[in-house]
Amino acid sequence: MGGFIMNKSRRKFIRNLLTASAGISLLNYPEELLAKEDLLQLTIFHTNDIHCHIDPLSEDHSFYKGRGGMASLSGLIKKLREQNPNSLLLDAGDFYQGTPYFNYYKGELIVKVMSKIGYDASTIGNHEFDNGLEGMYEPLYNSNFPYVCSNYDFTNTMLYGRFPDYVIYRRGGVKVGLYGLGIELNGLVSPKNYLETVYNDPVEVALEKENFLRNEKKCDLVICLSHLGLEYKNSKISDKKLAALTRHTDLIIGGHTHTFLDKPLELKNANGERIIVNQAGWGGMVLGKIDFLFGRNKKEKPVVIAQNMSTS
Repeated sequence: MGGFIMNKSRRKFIRNLLTASAGISLLNYPEELLAKEDLLQLTIFHTNDIHCHIDPLSEDHSFYKGRGGMASLSGLIKKLREQNPNSLLLDAGDFYQGTPYFNYYKGELIVKVMSKIGYDASTIGNHEFDNGLEGMYEPLYNSNFPYVCSNYDFTNTMLYGRFPDYVIYRRGGVKVGLYGLGIELNGLVSPKNYLETVYNDPVEVALEKENFLRNEKKCDLVICLSHLGLEYKNSKISDKKLAALTRHTDLIIGGHTHTFLDKPLELKNANGERIIVNQAGWGGMVLGKIDFLFGRNKKEKPVVIAQNMSTS
């Protein structure tokens, strides 16, 4: 059956998904097509700002005692992936730094854990620069998934050629293109830690990459892994501002601001069409889960059913 939901179970499947979404489904797929077509399902799981939290937070933590950590996250992901085999597990950066595990093992342990859990891709956060370029580079040899970075230019550094500026996956008949955006390093990271790394305008890069992935590579779904932050009170570029300027990006998975959203945001892009923006807190306390349901011919916008799930 692959990624297809067959006719005899389609209505029950959709009804169960809508019930499970508890009122946070985001729908615009024509009802008459749901009645006629088999569907392709793709599930996106995502995290951000893990900050090397292998274990749950301590029981004496002032706000989040006993929550989070990669162990709890791993168990939930394993169970959900058994139910959703056509899936991608993605991260929006800042997996380095934050616990004694990083102080002792640098980035080696966390990338091994993420690889074991089965991440498909991540982008780079500002804390990945905390031990300089060499400190970023060496632990990544222990990783079996790519780090997608589209707007940092590492040409004149030891990281040249290490990070793809896009990746493409096929899951259950759906072609997915990913690009990644990092935050401005100047004023946030010590210059000695990023050296000659060049920060390129994330908006310009996003418009270029999304057009390339949609129109040249013919991706059915375009996802941005962003470490720009959800929103700011000043004019600084953020995921919400970026969303309004894009034309072909379907989903922005964000990080950096450690934002806990009750549910993913449904915004409008520059064409007045739907774009989903989400962020999943920090420390592995939340897992973002977004289901995309495509018609067989993929000519219509997919149904989107989204939720943020506590891992504890």
